Amino acid sequence: MIDLAHELPAGDVSHAAYQLYAAIPHLEEGGVVLAVVDPGVGGSRRALAVRGKKLWYVAPDNGLLSLAFELDPIEAAWELDPQRFTTEPVSATFHGRDVFAPAAALLASGQPVSALGLEVDPGSLVRGGLGISRSTEGEVLTFDRFGNAITNLRPAAMPEAVRVVGRHIPFVRTFGDVPAGEALAYFGSSGLVEIAINGGSAKESFRLLPGAAVSLQIAEEEPPLLAPG
Repeated sequence: MIDLAHELPAGDVSHAAYQLYAAIPHLEEGGVVLAVVDPGVGGSRRALAVRGKKLWYVAPDNGLLSLAFELDPIEAAWELDPQRFTTEPVSATFHGRDVFAPAAALLASGQPVSALGLEVDPGSLVRGGLGISRSTEGEVLTFDRFGNAITNLRPAAMPEAVRVVGRHIPFVRTFGDVPAGEALAYFGSSGLVEIAINGGSAKESFRLLPGAAVSLQIAEEEPPLLAPG
């Protein structure tokens, strides 16, 4: 059993989706991921068990798994029905304990997913507007504890610069490539573009919010040299 996180910002689905995205490459194939950041608990959102190509997921249907599916494409999904797998009372506000955890434990112990609920159309799952952009246009997803802005941008080419809230920020390899107090953009540990202040907080300095538009300037290829004559 691996404890991925228990101190995420309360109710922040985008931040939780990013943390799961960052963890997936390091998890063992066939594992069961229990992910519960659930501000809509007790409402109309569905409780799900989802099979990806690599992992199983047990989570609310609120967009939390959207980024995970970028790395681990969804193959099938089931809506959890607690009456099928527990005789305990289900709290209206504590589904992490009463619904998701028991379902994840049963899956991990070999229980067939068909015993937990009915299969649903994978295309009906909520995405919540979350996704990875492989173009030059994207947005701020969330922030780490240092105030570094994590974007949804994962370009194939190395950018020259990043533009956010009207600021032109150089794209470099690491923090030491700019003086203390200066802004920089770089590829973070999950392969996404991040924006930071060396020794400071980009979130506070630029007054950034999730959803802030970010664009990349990609270096143009140098024209080929003409052959002599």
